[in-house]
Amino acid sequence: MTNVNHDEQGGRDAAGSRGRRLDLARWQARLDELRDRHHVPGAQLAILTGGTVHELAAGVLHRGTGQEVTTGSVFLSGSIAKVYTAALVLSLVDEGLLELDTKVADVLPEFGTPDPEATATITVRQLLSHTGGVTNDFNHDTGRGDDCLARYVEAARTVALDCRPGTAVSYGGLGYVVLGRLVEVLTGLTWDQALKERVFTPLGLDHSMTLPEEALRFGVAMSHLGEPGAYPDPAPVWDMMPRSAGPAGRIISSAGDMARFARMHLDGGLAPDGTRVLSAGSVAAMQHRETDVPDKWTVSADGWGLGWTLYDWDGVTGYGHDGAAIGQYGYLRVVPSAGVALVLLTNGGAARRLYADLFAELLGELAGIRMPEPFAPAAEPPAIDWAPLTGVYRREGVVITVAEGRMRYEFVDGMKDLSPPLDMELAPVTETVFAASGAGPSFSEDHMPVVFSTLADGTRCVYVGMRATPEGTPEVTA
Repeated sequence: MTNVNHDEQGGRDAAGSRGRRLDLARWQARLDELRDRHHVPGAQLAILTGGTVHELAAGVLHRGTGQEVTTGSVFLSGSIAKVYTAALVLSLVDEGLLELDTKVADVLPEFGTPDPEATATITVRQLLSHTGGVTNDFNHDTGRGDDCLARYVEAARTVALDCRPGTAVSYGGLGYVVLGRLVEVLTGLTWDQALKERVFTPLGLDHSMTLPEEALRFGVAMSHLGEPGAYPDPAPVWDMMPRSAGPAGRIISSAGDMARFARMHLDGGLAPDGTRVLSAGSVAAMQHRETDVPDKWTVSADGWGLGWTLYDWDGVTGYGHDGAAIGQYGYLRVVPSAGVALVLLTNGGAARRLYADLFAELLGELAGIRMPEPFAPAAEPPAIDWAPLTGVYRREGVVITVAEGRMRYEFVDGMKDLSPPLDMELAPVTETVFAASGAGPSFSEDHMPVVFSTLADGTRCVYVGMRATPEGTPEVTA
């Protein structure tokens, strides 16, 4: 199926950023070929180059109904929502309602952790850059009411920190829900309303939304799950996330709309009609490296800014984010030096392999970028002393047990029904980096990165999925 749409702004031409015109028929054929090879039921691809957004679509939204993907369909984009929330927060900084180094508890007295000293020090900047120590896996449903974020923040007061603020980067969705609540308090709007009024509307993003019922106007991608090597089946549920997870994990969007959001960042915070959405300073601040990351493989990260994942492709810098939502996977990459942004949204299958193959070709042609080789065990593995690595590591929702050459990853507490325990073999990449195999269909890579590190306070930890899990059991108090 061929489904192509163009969105030209400001009279810009449709030529590629490296001086060649984009051959959309060729890229449509490549999308079709790679989608089928990697058993991805449906996909959208948006290419922003030369100021123009080109949109392609392939496959089906739902393997049970056979409804085709079009450029007007919408997908769950998972954690890419964090970048939208970050932009909202920076818009408040622009208005003088907030500073990046404001203590969160000064704006939200209801914000808390079991550690009062840590609670008093956590800043807006730390939550935006995942250095505040808060966890990711507090999946707490506070209902569908407009008070859902307020109730979530109140419930989160008893949730243990992954680590002390400022001691490490640890990917944390809880912090972004707190930021969403901060937006509500300072604007008098729900997070959903604030996003619509401050981002979606000025940018003309009419295929972007936050609530499931708003997506019913469009063709909606169904999630699919299954074993590798074959097309997956429709999932039992479309999405499991409660409304309270929105600021961290639910933007429903077309790939084209997401590329238009990225164009605002490339254009220094301006909408196509000249409306200023963010100041140029805030756009730059979001891209400034706040922290390095020990795990450089899970989401291809070299560092983290304010919301953005930061990349370094042999000296060519860029930013973006990945997202996952019950079988739907999204990828956003921006190369400012080339004026290029790429968005891929999918609804199941080996989506990461599709991303890796397709983006390697597109970034190579449009921006001269050579993407890194796929993560894998070392051809000549080093000798490993397992004694300092062996132990039990725990954070909210997860227990990780490491013994010689093996790791057990178990969801507990409010996350216990997400997946059965995963038993994996650990193959060395370096003395502290391992490639885990046997994770099953929950992961779309052959090998999952497992990185052992030490926090700034001397605590040993293991990184899985960008989350720092300390050794031992965190204290949880009311």
